[in-house]
Amino acid sequence: MYQHILVPVDLAHLNKMAKTLNTAIDMAKHYHATLCYITVTNSTPGAAAHNPKELASKLQEFAEEQGKSHGIQTDAKVLESVDTAVELDDKLLKAIKETGTDLVVMASHPPGLGDALHLLRSNAAEIVRHSNISVFVVR
Repeated sequence: MYQHILVPVDLAHLNKMAKTLNTAIDMAKHYHATLCYITVTNSTPGAAAHNPKELASKLQEFAEEQGKSHGIQTDAKVLESVDTAVELDDKLLKAIKETGTDLVVMASHPPGLGDALHLLRSNAAEIVRHSNISVFVVR
């Protein structure tokens, strides 16, 4: 049913993504699908790496480790952005089309006051709204 699953990740926050990562791995195993870990980054240093090249290396290493330890096919993709806060959704939507993704498994933040006051926007909701494929949002 699914052949290529895309999972947006932030290597600096993997400890908060266990449920999402486990869900994606479980689905990849079930459907014998390739799991592609993707991240969107600025060119400036961040918590996970000093530059996009270093981040790409770390993400590839993470993907390979996950593939070996769970017996699944994995891939990794780092997209550079001038401003991730503004471009994240568009970058992910473009990657969905370019990679032939047929399922996205992504984390959501728990709703809070910022959501009720419409101060925060949901990346997952944007992907659901503007994508033609299935999106599994994990909370």
